[in-house]
Order: sequence, then structure tokens, then C-alpha cells
Amino acid sequence: MDPLFELKDKLILVSGGSRGIGKALVRGFAERGAKVVFSGRDETSLESARKDLEEVSSEVFSERCDVSQFQEIEELVNRVHQRHGSIDVLVNVAGVNRRQRAETYVPEDYDFVMDINLKGAFFLSTEVGRAMLQRGDGIQINIDSLNSYAPVKGMAPYAMSKFGMVGMTRSLAAEWGPKGIRVNSIAPGFILTDLTRQVWSDPKLQQWGLENTPLRRLGDPKDLVGAAIFLASEASSFMTGQVVRVDGGFSSAILWPVEF
Repeated sequence: MDPLFELKDKLILVSGGSRGIGKALVRGFAERGAKVVFSGRDETSLESARKDLEEVSSEVFSERCDVSQFQEIEELVNRVHQRHGSIDVLVNVAGVNRRQRAETYVPEDYDFVMDINLKGAFFLSTEVGRAMLQRGDGIQINIDSLNSYAPVKGMAPYAMSKFGMVGMTRSLAAEWGPKGIRVNSIAPGFILTDLTRQVWSDPKLQQWGLENTPLRRLGDPKDLVGAAIFLASEASSFMTGQVVRVDGGFSSAILWPVEF
């Protein structure tokens, strides 16, 4: 193991770690010797993920937490500190979406998305961040989105939450950098997960995605593991407040249909 990318014995907390991108990151961290606690809202998904990850490491633990509820965030962080010790790395993955036209959203839809994606991420960051500030050391990684580069139609509150997450990442990086805490984000492109598989089963949409992604494929959750390891390790020791886009090149150019 290259010491630049060493994660052994680090305690990493991953919100939204029971499926999709979060679960892939939990597995990637655990395979490299980290002690990982992951959270989620659904007990069934948590238990299923925990059983899947048992084969990887005995140092993977699940905790139920709805990050839209501040009290549950406080309780989660307290339990992790009491049971496992200081959190070295926090990864904010928990996120939801509701696809519909902007004029059809009602306050309940808006709050559902924003309370988990942005408010929950912020208060989990600050709750974990307080202990990191006292210690003078820590790393936080936020899972952003292609939507903070260019919003996708039909998900305005989701895009707004991800633009907000970029602001949160940069603000916390600026405030906490002098105290030894680094805060960065990873912005995935179009990633094929259980939640998005049905959407991408449309041949027309698949063709559009492939034509506009220079690497000519959709992403897999495990494609984000390398970036997460980089940001969670000493390899990125002089990086903070940055957005690392892992999108197959989608945001690199407009691929107009002109032959040359």
C-alpha cells in the first residue's frame, strides 16, 4: 500500500451508504483497511448492505439515521463517537430526488429533497466538524452532481440542492482550512445504479448519454472509489474547496454532431 493513499485504521462515516454510490464507497474504503460506519433511513436496506459487506471486512458497521432530522444526526454522531472513536473522514452521500416539472412541485416535495440533500448534509458536516475542529484534523467529502455544472430538466430542487452543496463545500473549506480540516466534493456524471437503471433502460436516452460522454459509457458506482480514496488520503493534502468531476468527460465539452 502506497502511504500516500493509506486508509488503514481511519474511521470513516458514510451517510447514505446502504446502496448505490454510498455502498460502493463503503466497500472501497473497507477493502483498504478503513473502519467504516455507514448510515441510511431504511432498516431493511441497511441490514442487506451490512450482510453483503461482511465478506469484505469485520470493521464495517451500520447505523440508522434520517439526515433530514437534526436530532437523529446528533444521535448518530454521538453513537459513532462513543462506539468507535473519532471520525477521521465524513462522506456526505445521502440524497434523494423527485423528477417533475418545476410548476408542479409543492412545498412537501421541495422540503423532502432539500432537507436531505442540503440541510441534512450541512448539519451532519457541522456536527462532525465540531469534533474535528477541537482535534485540529479531519477530512470531509461531499457527493455533488453533474447538476451543479448544468441542471438537468425536471429536477429543479435537486439541482438547487447540489449548487448549494458546492457553496457549502467552499464555505466550510475556507472557514475550517486554518484549523486543519479539508473539505472537497466529488461530482459524478451519469451513474448506473439500482435507482437510475429504469431511467437508463430507454434506448433513446442511452444513445444520448453515450453520444455526449467522451468515454462512451455510463458510469458505475465503483468508478467513484478512486477519487474518494484520493480525497480521503494524504495524496490530496493540499486540496480543499474543490469539485472533482468524475463524469466520463461529459462536462468537458459540447459534443455537437459535426464530422471532422
